[in-house]
Amino acid sequence: MLNQPFHFTPFLKSVIWGGERIAPFKGITTDQTQIGESWELSAVPGHVSVVDRGPYRGLTLTDLIEKFGPELMGEENYRRYAPSFPLLIKIIDARADLSVQVHPDDTLAQKRHNCPGKTEMWHLIDTDPGAKIYAGLKKQITPEEYEARVADNTIMDAIADYDSAPGDTFFLPAGRIHAIGAGNLLAEIQQTSDITYRIYDYDRRDKDGNPRELHTAQAKDAIDYTVYPDYRSHPEGSLLAECQYFDVRRLQLTGDEKPIEHPRDSFTIIMCLDGSAEIINTTPAATGDAPSNGETFHITRGETLLFPATMTSLTARGTATLLTVQS
Repeated sequence: MLNQPFHFTPFLKSVIWGGERIAPFKGITTDQTQIGESWELSAVPGHVSVVDRGPYRGLTLTDLIEKFGPELMGEENYRRYAPSFPLLIKIIDARADLSVQVHPDDTLAQKRHNCPGKTEMWHLIDTDPGAKIYAGLKKQITPEEYEARVADNTIMDAIADYDSAPGDTFFLPAGRIHAIGAGNLLAEIQQTSDITYRIYDYDRRDKDGNPRELHTAQAKDAIDYTVYPDYRSHPEGSLLAECQYFDVRRLQLTGDEKPIEHPRDSFTIIMCLDGSAEIINTTPAATGDAPSNGETFHITRGETLLFPATMTSLTARGTATLLTVQS
């Protein structure tokens, strides 16, 4: 039975809007600059995560799925997603505003791209004064008005915006217009999909004076035009987001010890957003296996660990802010 977590080499992605916070946040040294994204856990073709320590060092995430199957993923996840992995986990640092985007749902993405859609969530780690998150529509518009507003650069007048603060959470189902404003460092949990429709880019130009490509027509059919009173999440207790794709919880440790909730037959991803902790395995031994003996695994700020589905009883101890993710 699998009884240890996996740590992967992060894929650091430099982009024009990226900042300089991800490397120090993760405690790593690199000459790379303008790092906008750290892909902590990925099965996206071309960027599949690779184990970087322990006896399985050098194996990819897809290698692990092939080797361990339901032991790693859980029975239902394995049937539903193998040989892929259901979630993509990132840390994002926005030095400048990101483009305004929308993602298709599963039905539309399968029809157009033969892949899953993208529902995601953001949890804010750090924010600069005046930083904003853009999410959802604040006024009713028609698909035709949407196209007109993109054309005349007034689409931002219809999009809700929020002053962001550390600890804020935004749940972004497929179809919801959204953008990360400058000055935000956040964790992103999303379906494994790289399909994005760019709606608006503030009429910015590249070095040759050309505007970035927009996907106005494709986005038109993907947008949810429903107007809601509030797009910021207001979680009660530890549960930050729950949907058919993921369950995300925040665990605040103040020198104490707390159990990690395990509501699904699933792997558990643990991200450390602040401080450090010991994760203790208290899973009862299966018949014929050696007892767990309370093995402990260290995690510190900026790290992400993948615990297999066989490790169903975990406890965290230390002074830290943790996110736990299951599918």
